[in-house]
Amino acid sequence: MKKIENTFTVLGFVGKDAQVREFENASVARFSVAVCRGEKDKEGKTQYTSAFISIEAWRKNENKDSFDRIKKGVMLTCEGYFKPEEWTEEDGIVRNRVIMVANKFYETPEKELEEKKEKGK
Repeated sequence: MKKIENTFTVLGFVGKDAQVREFENASVARFSVAVCRGEKDKEGKTQYTSAFISIEAWRKNENKDSFDRIKKGVMLTCEGYFKPEEWTEEDGIVRNRVIMVANKFYETPEKELEEKKEKGK
């Protein structure tokens, strides 16, 4: 059986400032990234469908300064894996969702800036 690796890269805009929780040895930032995809309809017009991906990133407390750049509207690239979560609410209903755990995240350079750099070479 082939090993299927659970690694993904998501590029999108941060939906709102990260919520950061600190623990004894580590901190976690929870935030969402808006992604969209354009598809042509029957008339040839492009229709965009948007979705918000829930993301959490863990850092040791001495490295949590990187969370400062997770602000609403910033375009981020997040690399990591998807993790399923399941819980039971007080009324007995079982809920589940899938979140992305970001091992690495960084601001995405704008395409125009990259093209200018390439032309300047």
